[in-house]
Amino acid sequence: MTATIPTPRNDISVIEVSPRDGLQNEKIPLSVDQRIDLITQLGNAGTKRIEAVAFVHPTRVPQMANAEEVMAGLPRDNGVSYSGLILNRKGLDRALDSKVDEVHLVIPGTDEMSLANQNVTVAEMLVLAKEVSDVCKEENVPLTMTVAVAFGCPFAGEVPTEQVARVLDGMVGLHLAEIGLADTIGVGVPWQVRALAGAVRERFATEPMRLHLHNTRNNGYANALAGLEAGVVGFDSSVGGFGGCPFAPNATGNIATEDLNYMLERSGVSTGLNHDALVSTASWLSNALEKDAPALLGRAGQFPAKEAK
Repeated sequence: MTATIPTPRNDISVIEVSPRDGLQNEKIPLSVDQRIDLITQLGNAGTKRIEAVAFVHPTRVPQMANAEEVMAGLPRDNGVSYSGLILNRKGLDRALDSKVDEVHLVIPGTDEMSLANQNVTVAEMLVLAKEVSDVCKEENVPLTMTVAVAFGCPFAGEVPTEQVARVLDGMVGLHLAEIGLADTIGVGVPWQVRALAGAVRERFATEPMRLHLHNTRNNGYANALAGLEAGVVGFDSSVGGFGGCPFAPNATGNIATEDLNYMLERSGVSTGLNHDALVSTASWLSNALEKDAPALLGRAGQFPAKEAK
């Protein structure tokens, strides 16, 4: 069998989540100015969608404190769409008051995770989802809903596809710009990506699909490729590969933006991201967090290598 060069495409979004998921589990919290600097650098690197903040209680996630100040300091004339993650109605109100461009609501796929993370059941979260959907529709703000721990839960263990499908059933009929699936603790493998993408498509014929992947067990990029082949058009990633889930012992971070970008570009996908700028930002973040970046491309280099001038 002869391999063929992939057909070029430019319909894929890379959503940068390092300012939120990349920082929320780090020991060294960044200042408001540092977070604004990080987000600005990411925009300058060509990123068009950035999950800039999380509107959560600062005592639970101190790294995400002062979300309003971060939003107020961001450049607004650069064509970047800034999203804010919310877990409840108060978070939604804060997000809208802060003039986010997109709202992101996470609904856990298990009661165990939902109670631990949000202190409500999945059924109660789905009631909230309807309220959030109605408000975002009225305010004309795009809404993404993501099913967390869709590939496995740190408390409940295995999460069958049928269980995720039941959560998706509760989202049918809502006003959604995007449907997300999150491998929150990095346990998923490609067949699960295909199965879950199929469950989404059975219920949402036209809404774009988004994947949030972690590379905890070194399957993140294989899962991203499986998602690309299964019709996913949005991929969360964190520059440098920073981040992780507070509930997963020894968890490594999200898939790295520069590593994901290399795979996508070599697979015929034009992302508009600047490799050198991403690597530079990852190095800056590494220094700020006082730890090495898990990403590999900054060490190995781009291919083909640029000719020296």
